[in-house]
Amino acid sequence: MKNKRIVVTGGAGFIGSHITDLLIEKGCEVAIIDNLSTGQKENLNPKAKLYEIDITDFSKTREVFEKENPQVVFHLAAQMNVRKSVEDPMFDAKTNILGSINLINLALEKGIEKFIFSSTGGAIYGDTESRPTLETENEWPLSPYGVAKLAVDKFLNYAHQIHGLKYTSLRYGNVYGPRQNPHGEAGVMAIFLNKMLSGDTPVINGDGLQTRDYVYVADIARANLSALENMNKVGVYNVGTGVETDVVQLFNGINAHFGGKFEEKHGPAKLGEQKTSCLSWAKIEKELGWKPTVNFKDGVELTYRWFREKINNPLPHQINPANIRTNIPNSL
Repeated sequence: MKNKRIVVTGGAGFIGSHITDLLIEKGCEVAIIDNLSTGQKENLNPKAKLYEIDITDFSKTREVFEKENPQVVFHLAAQMNVRKSVEDPMFDAKTNILGSINLINLALEKGIEKFIFSSTGGAIYGDTESRPTLETENEWPLSPYGVAKLAVDKFLNYAHQIHGLKYTSLRYGNVYGPRQNPHGEAGVMAIFLNKMLSGDTPVINGDGLQTRDYVYVADIARANLSALENMNKVGVYNVGTGVETDVVQLFNGINAHFGGKFEEKHGPAKLGEQKTSCLSWAKIEKELGWKPTVNFKDGVELTYRWFREKINNPLPHQINPANIRTNIPNSL
């Protein structure tokens, strides 16, 4: 793995920056492609090289590949706003489908050894009766965002079956942790924390009983490293905890760090919002040797500490969760 030349798209973003840090720690050479529309320069690892371009700019993306000659691609750059995808599915498709196909075509052209894609488990499966949900579940995404991610999964499978491209698609649960943007649509924990630390009461959409599978970002970064370490493993893998947490539970977990001073405040439910999401991690443990290590309570504490420190001191802090090991129920 050491000295591997790697391109990370979206490497200045919340998840991408954590993956980049881990890759550099392992001795890889990392070049980042990011248009900084949601990524932030303060997230960048100083040892990584940044190309401030958009993945839909085919000629400039090609120039990066020709200059850097990468062996592996980690693809995270995306239009990540689910509600924006509903409002403007053409824009979502341009970035999330056409931009991804551009990268896959370049990977085939340049003989990339492995293509590792950040997909979604929460938005691809839709509401399922069987939970934790397996990778064999039928996919019925409820948003253009989920449809686009599924399309890229299928296009990667085509590229593997017909052209031999080795790939791993990681279907994440709801990722949270340090560096998450509290001002976007995604990331309810970051949004709640930012409001509470500012003295405002966050609004819970609807009854707050909608559930998600919350996965700490350091565990997500390790899952990506596992995909790199298992170069010959091809296919889709859920990355979750197998535990459902509803929004009221999330609110109460955060509120505990404020002495419970905030009262629940509910607003209108979001039309068409998915009700449940929970992912099995049995396959990724068996084939890639990964399992979640940070439980929800400890993850909330780490995230709270980071946001509190960031508000008091604008310089980014990285909290090392290496010593946090907790008992998470086996995935079904």
